[in-house]
Amino acid sequence: MGISERRQREKERRKNEIIDAAERLFFSRRYEEVSMDDIAREVELNKATLYLYVESKEALFATIVLRGVRIMEEKFSECMDQQVTGIAKVAQMGRAYSRFSEEYPEYLRLIHFYGSERFSGENPYTAEIGKGYGTCRAILQEAIREGIEDGTIRADLDPFLASMYCMISFMRILSLEHKWTLVIEGEGFSCGQFTDAFFRFIAPALSSEGNPAAMDDLGAPRTRTPENIPLSPRKKKGKK
Repeated sequence: MGISERRQREKERRKNEIIDAAERLFFSRRYEEVSMDDIAREVELNKATLYLYVESKEALFATIVLRGVRIMEEKFSECMDQQVTGIAKVAQMGRAYSRFSEEYPEYLRLIHFYGSERFSGENPYTAEIGKGYGTCRAILQEAIREGIEDGTIRADLDPFLASMYCMISFMRILSLEHKWTLVIEGEGFSCGQFTDAFFRFIAPALSSEGNPAAMDDLGAPRTRTPENIPLSPRKKKGKK
């Protein structure tokens, strides 16, 4: 290994250490509460040296968001590789998004914050983040197209528009504002029940007419059965 290659590897190692440190800070605090001084202290560098490795706080934040998007891409691709019907793949992608929200809640929070349009479109990572989300939607669109061809999804749906409806729904359902969480829980439902019922709610919109098997494919997640997910609300506290 030559000197230049060794230096490049050391630079990449140091940059990854910086990204990891920034990730810990952004996961534990709001974006506005993290400064480049904080990140420099976390990796024991002065701020001037820190800027030799990263362009800005915004670019660093976007790098972490991109990590989360890459994980989501991988989960969607795994669903597409399954030897099942098109509508089953759509259902699996919905569940994959749900699992992502449970396994990586901080990545999801950062992803949605980055989409708040407060960041510069000139950030070089913005295009990569958009491309990653576009890849997930394109995979979903292909699953819908397959479902139309195999008869499990309605033939009168446009695959692109249907994929947009589903993708936006997945995003919004799994990133509820706190005020809506309070409304749901105030009525005696858990957020888990709300999410599970969502899949049954959209099933008729996608399933081909008279295809009960397809409806089952888009039902509640496999890890939970209809018997143990009652649609009636839980008994509210303090009421008899």
